[in-house]
Amino acid sequence: MTNAVFLLFDAFKALPMNLSWLDDFLALSATGNFSRAADERHMTQPAFGRRVKALEEWMGTDLFDRSSQPVRLTEAGLWFQQIAQDLLDQVARIPGEACAVAEANANVLKLAATHALSFSFVPGWLRQYESLTTQCTVQLGSDVLQRCEALLEQSKVQFCLCHAHAQVPGRLDLLGFASVQVGTDVLMPVSAPDANGKAIHPLQGEAGPVAWLSYSAESGLGRILRETRDLSQAKMATHTVFSAHLASVLRTLVLDGRGLAWLPQSLIKEDLAAGRMVPAAAALWSLELEIRLYRAQGVLGKAAESLWAEVSAGHVGSIAAAGEAPGPLSP
Repeated sequence: MTNAVFLLFDAFKALPMNLSWLDDFLALSATGNFSRAADERHMTQPAFGRRVKALEEWMGTDLFDRSSQPVRLTEAGLWFQQIAQDLLDQVARIPGEACAVAEANANVLKLAATHALSFSFVPGWLRQYESLTTQCTVQLGSDVLQRCEALLEQSKVQFCLCHAHAQVPGRLDLLGFASVQVGTDVLMPVSAPDANGKAIHPLQGEAGPVAWLSYSAESGLGRILRETRDLSQAKMATHTVFSAHLASVLRTLVLDGRGLAWLPQSLIKEDLAAGRMVPAAAALWSLELEIRLYRAQGVLGKAAESLWAEVSAGHVGSIAAAGEAPGPLSP
C-alpha cells in the first residue's frame, strides 16, 4: 500500500490525467467486464481499454487484475476506488460552490422542489414570506426527488423542498443536511367514484385484484410508501397496471378511472372536495407525511440566510442533521 502511495505521488509529475478516466475506472470496477463497461461509457472496447491503461500508466501501477474473469481490483485499485468517487463528487460541486461564492451578497433565492409540491404547496408557502421574497429574485426548479437532491448536493440551489417521513430517512438526511419541517401532508389511497359515490377500485374489494397505479423506483413518495406499508400483492390482492414517478401523472389516471393510487392530499384536495376522487381504503391505510425544507451546506447568501432564519424560527419541525429511523410501520 505504501508503494502505491509513492507511485501515485510520482505520477502527478507525469502526463495530465483526464477526469473522464475516473468514470471509466468506476464503470469497470462495478462490472468487472471490459465489454459491458465500454457499452456503459458509449465507446468501443479497444478505446475503453486504452483509456483504462492510460489511467494505470498515469498512476504508475496496475489497478485491475486481468488474470481472472471478471477482472478484479488490485490492492492499489481498491485503495483508489473511493478516492476516484470523492474526486468526481468534488468536481461536481465546484460550479455550484463557485456560484454560491459569487452570490454571497446577492438577493437571489434558488429552490428545488418536487413536482407535486411545486404545484400544490410552494405558491402558498412562499406567500407567507412576501416581505422577504418581494425584495429578491426567486428561482424555482421543479423535478423528481433524486434530481432535487443532486442539485442541493452540488450547491446549484440553496434549498430543497420535498416530502419526508421520520422513519424513512432520505439521502439528504443521511448526508447530514440540515432541515426544518414547514408543513404536513397525507399520502392516501384514492380512486374515481362510481355512480353511488363509492370507489371503483377499493383496496380490499371482492371483485378480484385491484388495479394499482404505482410509483416507479425514482419516486420519493414511492420509496416512503414501500418502506412504511406492506403492499405485497398477496396481502393486498393488487396487480400493477401502470407505473410513473410523478404523482401528477398518477392523479390523471385515477381521475380517468384506471385504478387506485396513493396520492398526496395537498395535490388532490380539490378533487376530493368536488367528488372527483374518493378514498379507496380505510383511514389506517393513509400515511402522514412531513414537508421539509433542506438547506445547502455553507454560507447561502444574504436573501437565503434571511429566509432560513425566518423559517427555522417559526415552524413546527426542529432543525435536524442526519436522521435516525426505527423500523417500518404496519397498517
